[in-house]
Amino acid sequence: MKIFLSSDMEGTAGVVDWSQCRPAEAAGDYAYYRNLLQQEVNAAIEGAMAAGATAFLVNDAHSKMTNLRPDTLAGRARYLSGRHKPLYMMQGLDASFDAVFFVSYHGSMTGAPAALSHTYNPLAIGEVRLNGVTAGESGINALVALGHGVPVVLITGDDTTAAEAEPFCPGIRSAVVKSSVSRFAADSVHPATARELIHEAAREAVLDVSRSRSAPPCITLPATLTVRFRNPDLAEMATWIADVERVDAVTVRMTDEDPIRLYRRFVAVVMLTRGIAE
Repeated sequence: MKIFLSSDMEGTAGVVDWSQCRPAEAAGDYAYYRNLLQQEVNAAIEGAMAAGATAFLVNDAHSKMTNLRPDTLAGRARYLSGRHKPLYMMQGLDASFDAVFFVSYHGSMTGAPAALSHTYNPLAIGEVRLNGVTAGESGINALVALGHGVPVVLITGDDTTAAEAEPFCPGIRSAVVKSSVSRFAADSVHPATARELIHEAAREAVLDVSRSRSAPPCITLPATLTVRFRNPDLAEMATWIADVERVDAVTVRMTDEDPIRLYRRFVAVVMLTRGIAE
């Protein structure tokens, strides 16, 4: 049993402010919450191991993607870190994996209240819809899992994040470690409780795979991503990418029968617009 784990950071229990997950803003806070993230990642790995999983690849997918300490990863997991990955948060996934975990994920900018909500780039993107349904990073990233035929079986984070994953990954197991009050406030369980919840959800998720109760993401193809930007300049720049069409002043649309190609096009748009947004 081989698990691909994509780790973000905003969904960690207790994290409610950018300074807690950006090292340049508050070194002390970041070091503390980085350790909590590491423990949540390890809880997911250990839960999977308890159900029979034997191999793991952890893709560090937050910020500069160098947040975890490889020597303290559970399960002797491989560690994929660093920026400019062609498949970004999903780099390293292929058809040899049995399941995908999303750990410490967060909600979309336009959904229900979610701590530190955004969709890839909060300075540029206001909303993303996948086949007409509001999609957070979990839904967008599920396109890559679909392309490889691998089920997404676990997501951890707040209650909004768990709800947003369900339309694209029906039956996904979730470990809800906090309930968001606003974009910068949440009621989090104790970190020890968070780890217990994640461990158990991961264990159950792997058992689901073992019992053939899991399936690849449920996303109709050809799929369409509709992206609403924060200003018209960003939308105009997005159309410089082939097969991205303007819908209105601030919105573009892209459609493809190949989910991985669609994802790569979206990532290209994100990277291109990031320069002008920042």
